[in-house]
Amino acid sequence: MYTLYYAPGSASMVAHLALLEIGAPHRLVKLDFTRDEQRSPDYLRLNPRGQVPTLVIDGQPYFESAALLMLLAERHPEAKLAPLPGSPLRADWYQWIAFLATALGPVYRQWFYPPDLGSPEHPPFVREALRQKIEGAWSLVDAHLAASGPYMLGAGFSGVDLLALMYMRWSRNMPKPVTEWPALKRLADLLRARPSWKRMYEIEQLTEWAS
Repeated sequence: MYTLYYAPGSASMVAHLALLEIGAPHRLVKLDFTRDEQRSPDYLRLNPRGQVPTLVIDGQPYFESAALLMLLAERHPEAKLAPLPGSPLRADWYQWIAFLATALGPVYRQWFYPPDLGSPEHPPFVREALRQKIEGAWSLVDAHLAASGPYMLGAGFSGVDLLALMYMRWSRNMPKPVTEWPALKRLADLLRARPSWKRMYEIEQLTEWAS
């Protein structure tokens, strides 16, 4: 039994989706950010960063969204979230997970949390620089999907699509949401039709960007 510490709509989304795709038994522990539960002493013993997600496996806590996706894919090869080791697509799997996690994850964090950069609000030039980085990354992904899609690894779904979907949802209130890129919109529509997405929305009681 897995235990996932999560907050609705946050970076825990990809681990939650992966667990639902796998069908593995799991327990969910919701953290209330408005009460700073992610900074409680008990939680910090599990995740010293004070962030979500944290996934507890056999009593051992693990964190970082992309790492948890890869770990779950390796533990459950029957779910086919990752290409087989040694297959040509395995290298693409690692490449796109690393790209999404590094090109988008930290920049979104800076966009949504200006205090991380030492200011309660971003100066206009900082906000513009972050916007350009985010849109530049999505433009690259859209070009890849247009040439090699409809999914991140080509014709078939994989776990890397779940990571992309989490970041795509975060764009919904950005100056240019991902649905304004045609290939990204096609991928978003395909993924939002999956049962795991619909079930996660029910559990986490989300409403925006459902379909």
